[in-house]
Amino acid sequence: MTPGLIYALAGVALFALGLAGVILLGHALRRILAFNLMGSGAFLVLVGLAQRDGGVDPVPQAMVLTGIVVAVAATALALALARRLAIPPEEADE
Repeated sequence: MTPGLIYALAGVALFALGLAGVILLGHALRRILAFNLMGSGAFLVLVGLAQRDGGVDPVPQAMVLTGIVVAVAATALALALARRLAIPPEEADE
């Protein structure tokens, strides 16, 4: 079993755990964390599949780095929206 395959299988497991969390959990913060876990699994699969014949393909790695930046921005937006929904506007002004 190659290291790339181990990374890909671990990524599939993380993605499945995140998907189960998104489907089964009801709290917004936990769903956001589960969605981040899904993203981490997808990134790990891409990194695992980028390793071939002892070499590394730089294109999937660049895609993963870009995806991490986008995921951080999306998480910040999701947390801000969840906070906005959780705190009524009357209490936010105080």
